[in-house]
Amino acid sequence: MLIHGTGHGAWCFRDLIAALQDRGHSARAIDLPAHGADTTPITDATLASYANAILAAIDTPVTLLGHSMGGFPITQAACLAPEKIARLVYLCAYVPAPGKSLVEMRRAWPEQPLADAFITAKDRSSFHFRPDLVQEKLYQDCPPGTLEYARTHLCDEPAAPSMTPITGDHSLARSYIRCNHDQAIPPAYQHAMSAGWDSVADMDCGHSPFFADPKGLADVLTNLT
Repeated sequence: MLIHGTGHGAWCFRDLIAALQDRGHSARAIDLPAHGADTTPITDATLASYANAILAAIDTPVTLLGHSMGGFPITQAACLAPEKIARLVYLCAYVPAPGKSLVEMRRAWPEQPLADAFITAKDRSSFHFRPDLVQEKLYQDCPPGTLEYARTHLCDEPAAPSMTPITGDHSLARSYIRCNHDQAIPPAYQHAMSAGWDSVADMDCGHSPFFADPKGLADVLTNLT
């Protein structure tokens, strides 16, 4: 099961799902609350609602992948119901630190590539990517047409989930896929968050490997141990 990051939705995994199915895997993606086709009001979206939406979509234990911000809800889901998850995969994603929200984690690293990348709503309930920085930060190495496709689907991101630390703990197997040309989450930070992990892979791409190299990403996922 594939979980998107900030401002995205199940739509971003279009090419990766096809590549995984070509390799004999069953794969699906969901929209988190207030994303994609989900009609939850932005002000009702919480980290708990993200995790509960994930768990509600799981029938049998799955490998659960979270991209970018998605590292937080997949971790919270694992803390709530580890029996539903076989492995967690962090795709250039934040790995929650005890007691720290995503916002706190992002600000903790010396490099701040996203410091000027968001526009906050007047009521501070949400934020979205600055249109002029979307390609540079997210899709710099993606095929023609990706930017236009993404622009028609990117949405506002609820603020509350990114301000909420994880509660609970888990001992599930986990893997990290680092993207070494990432312009959103510094590659050095990805290396730091996955330091000492037994299952780590590297891809020579930016922040959106599901567009930049879906077949390569499908191969990496297939070979994770």
